[in-house]
Formats: sequence, structure tokens, C-alpha cells
Amino acid sequence: MSEQSLSDERAILNLLGDFARILDRKQWDRIPDVFANDIAFNYGDGQEQTGMAALHQNFTKFLDRCGATQHLLGSIQIKIVGDTAISHSYVQARHQGLGDKSQAIFDTNGEYTDRWERRAEGWRIVRRDARWDLFTGDSSVLQRLGSE
Repeated sequence: MSEQSLSDERAILNLLGDFARILDRKQWDRIPDVFANDIAFNYGDGQEQTGMAALHQNFTKFLDRCGATQHLLGSIQIKIVGDTAISHSYVQARHQGLGDKSQAIFDTNGEYTDRWERRAEGWRIVRRDARWDLFTGDSSVLQRLGSE
């Protein structure tokens, strides 16, 4: 493996780590650090969406409704070809409830398949497909307080 390939792989791994921390810290202004403005995605709900605004809304519609979260990415595989790459990452996301649901936990497990491009600002995800395989716990932690 060339020095450039190793450097590119390290950059993508670090960006995936940044992504998890951005979600868990709810640093929504940092989403463009990882994703391209023209991002296309399907977050496992069968809906094809595009653009940074849609991605931002997708994250906040769930994560702004719950308390602490922890997104863990593992078993990462990366294939780089020139200025493009594909990565596959297993994801485990833990969500804690708020208020009277603060003791409730909801876990999701699945996989992200990301297509990356090297851009002027660095590597960015231009396409994400999420697949969700397991759900455990109390999914109501993702509902707004007071909603039914």
C-alpha cells in the first residue's frame, strides 16, 4: 500500500471518528466537516434525500429529542481508488431519554456504506446508505417530550 493510500485511509478513518463525535456533541455546524454539500443519502427509511439541509434535519429530528447519545463505528473497511473511496462501517448508536425517560435507553445497530470523494476541502462523504438491523430498548426516547 502506498504512502498516499495510507494517508488517505487515515484521513477517512479520522473523519468517521469526527462524525460520531459531531452527532454525540450535537455540533450541527460541523456536519460539513464530513459531508459534501451535495450529499445524497438514504438513512435506512427508504427515502432518497439530497443536500446538507436535509441531512441536518434528518439528524436533529431524532437526536434533538433525546438526551445523551453514543455512536460507535467499527469493523471499518475502506477501498480507495484515486480520488474516490468506499467505506463500510458497522454502527451501534445508544440513545438515552430525557426528563421522566432519563433512565430509558434505545439502541440501534446497523451499517453505513459511504462513498467518498477527495474535494478541495479534503475527503467528504458524497453518498451514505444506512441499513438498520437491530433495535432494542425504548424507542420513545426519540419522541419529543410531551408528544405521544
